[in-house]
Amino acid sequence: MGNREDLLAGAKQCLIEKGYTRTTARDIANASGVSLAGIGYHFRSKEALMNEVVFAAMREWGDELAVTLAGEVEADATPLERFEAAWDRVVESFTRLRPMWVTQFELLGQIDHMPEVREQLVRGIKEGRLGLAELFEGVDPGGDPERGRLTGTVYQAMLTGFLSQWLLDPDSALSGREVVAALRMITA
Repeated sequence: MGNREDLLAGAKQCLIEKGYTRTTARDIANASGVSLAGIGYHFRSKEALMNEVVFAAMREWGDELAVTLAGEVEADATPLERFEAAWDRVVESFTRLRPMWVTQFELLGQIDHMPEVREQLVRGIKEGRLGLAELFEGVDPGGDPERGRLTGTVYQAMLTGFLSQWLLDPDSALSGREVVAALRMITA
């Protein structure tokens, strides 16, 4: 690998271990084995390097999450059974993809000062809504974009809310069965 690739790898390591805002240029230089001057030479600034790493990590983590969540469900499963199975996979992903989730919450707290990151997150949210609608409903939302937007937004809000609770207290995370029971109570 060259210095540029080493810096990207070092910054990714720092992102996972320290988070976005706590990572310093010196941390990246130490993790990558490249001088501090290399950051300016290849990326202009630590922030530009970190943004590039965040965008790449989001794509990578998003792909991994999509594979995880696209697990098999019985062909004759009811919508609630499909939801329960998908939700259990979502909760399982919280542990494995914890650095991604923590980073996204960290970035939300700084979003007013990071227009490039905001733009990337907005794009991701729009794509994520349709993906969640497809995952939980088992149908392509392209046939009814408004339904995909509406239901996907609700699924996304649920995911974000449950995730924030899980980050604080993973032992209280609801299983798919418990979420389905709660939805039945709410809609009864």
